[in-house]
Amino acid sequence: MFGKMKEADARMETVLGMETHFQGTIRSKGSIRVDGRVEGGISAEGVVIGESGQVQGDITAKNIVIGGKVTGNLIASAVLELQAHSQVFGDLRTAQLSIAEGAIFEGNCVMTTEKAKVIAMDEVMAKNSRG
Repeated sequence: MFGKMKEADARMETVLGMETHFQGTIRSKGSIRVDGRVEGGISAEGVVIGESGQVQGDITAKNIVIGGKVTGNLIASAVLELQAHSQVFGDLRTAQLSIAEGAIFEGNCVMTTEKAKVIAMDEVMAKNSRG
C-alpha cells in the first residue's frame, strides 16, 4: 500500500522529526511526515505518521498513512492505510481503507467512493469543531 503514497512521498515538503513537539494546526498544499508529536489538526495533500509519530487532533488529506498513534478523526479523500503497529482512536472517513494485521482501531468507519461526500463531511466536521 505504501506504493500508492510514492507520488506524495516524492513531494514531501514538511518533516517533523522524532524530537519535535508542535502545538497548533498545520496546513500544507504538499505532504507532511510526522515522526514527533503534534497537538492539533493536520490538513495536507498527503500525511504520513511514522511509527514514532503521535497526533492528538484531526487529520484531513487526500492520502493518509498511519504507522504511529493518532487520537482524532481521519478523513482521506482517496486512500487511508493503518500499518501493523498503528493505533487510531477516532472515526475514519475514506474512499479506500487498508488495515494491517496488528493495527489497533477504535471508532467508526464510513467508506464512500464519491470524493464529494468525503469533502462534504470534512466541511461539516470543520464547522462543528469551530462552533
